[in-house]
Amino acid sequence: MQFPLPEGGPGTGAIDKSKPNSHAGALNLGLQTASALGLLFTFLAYVVPILGAWIADTYLGRYKTIVWGVIIGGVAHVIMVGGAAPALLQAGKGVAPFMISFFLLAFGAGIFKPNVSPTVIDQYTYQREYTKVLKSGEKVLVDPETTVNHIMLIFYAFVNIGAFFSIAIVYIEKYHSFWLAFLLPGIVYILLPVLLAVMYKRTVRKPPNGSDLTKFVKITTSALKKSKGNIFSKNLWNNVKPSVLAGQGTHVSYSEKDVDDARRSWQAVSIFLYIPIWILNDGGVGSVLSNQGAAMTSNGAPNDLLNNFNPLVIIIFSPFMAHVVYPFLQRKKIKFGRISRMTFGFGLAIISGIIGAIVQYRVYETSPCGYYASDCDGVSPISIWWQIPNVTLGAISEIFVNVTAYELAYARAPENMKATILALFLFMTALSSALGEILIPAIADPTLVWAWAAPAIALFVQTVIFHWRYRNLNDDAFMTHEEDFQRVPSDSDEKTESKT
Repeated sequence: MQFPLPEGGPGTGAIDKSKPNSHAGALNLGLQTASALGLLFTFLAYVVPILGAWIADTYLGRYKTIVWGVIIGGVAHVIMVGGAAPALLQAGKGVAPFMISFFLLAFGAGIFKPNVSPTVIDQYTYQREYTKVLKSGEKVLVDPETTVNHIMLIFYAFVNIGAFFSIAIVYIEKYHSFWLAFLLPGIVYILLPVLLAVMYKRTVRKPPNGSDLTKFVKITTSALKKSKGNIFSKNLWNNVKPSVLAGQGTHVSYSEKDVDDARRSWQAVSIFLYIPIWILNDGGVGSVLSNQGAAMTSNGAPNDLLNNFNPLVIIIFSPFMAHVVYPFLQRKKIKFGRISRMTFGFGLAIISGIIGAIVQYRVYETSPCGYYASDCDGVSPISIWWQIPNVTLGAISEIFVNVTAYELAYARAPENMKATILALFLFMTALSSALGEILIPAIADPTLVWAWAAPAIALFVQTVIFHWRYRNLNDDAFMTHEEDFQRVPSDSDEKTESKT
């Protein structure tokens, strides 16, 4: 999006191979527009999940909604490939088809995203602690939180196997064409509907039930009315418990667990509110990482190569955490709770942002154009591979933050609202994109150092507040069940018992 068709190139968006430090491009929209559109795509792809979750939880169920998301995404792929035809690009008519496919893909991804991870965890049917006898005769306690964490780590690694394909794609777009770079993922994408059809009967598919959402809204609004809008009231949720209301002569259709589910769900959402600023530190705001790479010596590597290095790190470290680090901590009886994991992830992202600022400063200092390196014909002698520490730390931080957030969204949501609560988590990425849009005017020379440093400083302050506020949730119940809630006798019950 950012750069024009390269001079001397074949007219497909690829570069003149005699100029390895040049950049693939076609639409010539510039840094700020490219950043804005990239953020807009992210915003839409993470706002639409709220709609996708509502459709799944209320009408279609998660599996069928996934299928519809896949179909919409497939149509988007076809349009994107056709819109990248060399004849269209050379005629300057590539923007319209690209934007159509752009919005369709965002919509399809939004329908798809909130329903995948809940469906994956649904396949794990033993969602309570139980004792397992090993072949050696030893009895062990199987913890659902540990198991779900393991499932989500492997799931997150598989998600990024697909994303890792982007590394090959950036080379194809730089040295061959955009149409082929879009076509190859489309061919792989065709396998998805086939897989969904094959696995349909083997998959645990939970039916939609809109009653949970209705109860959730009713409990939340009742709690706000009782507390007169004071969301910090200590009795916010206690005021609407059936046992409390029964003592006041009011009977409701929901249960004690329904109230606790609402409390735990909103608590999870309040945790998710700390994620947008973290995201700004994971790869930087908008296109600053690829822009930084374009101003560095690449020796033929695409400027957005390192931006796509993120999945490789996750593919390597997710299984390592699942099979080595976490089992080691368990053997040593070291508790690394959910809030501690997220805090650690935030810390890694802070360091990542600081490194990004330092690298940007060095690019400015060594560029032939000084603090106006972005549009310079020459590049800094600093190698693009100096972006690796930034990308690596940001990717590892995702393993601690995103994976834990997936777990919280599933474990703390009502049975038939898991996609909805996950969608609210995904919506935090949309909020981060909106915040990034606000920062777009600042993403320009000569202030790009602060495009890295400012989010890192903000995340540091936020992390201190986050850990202090939620540290006690490390020991909170991971999942709750109806039988965990004993009915509290109301005053009327006690009077009845005394009469008998």
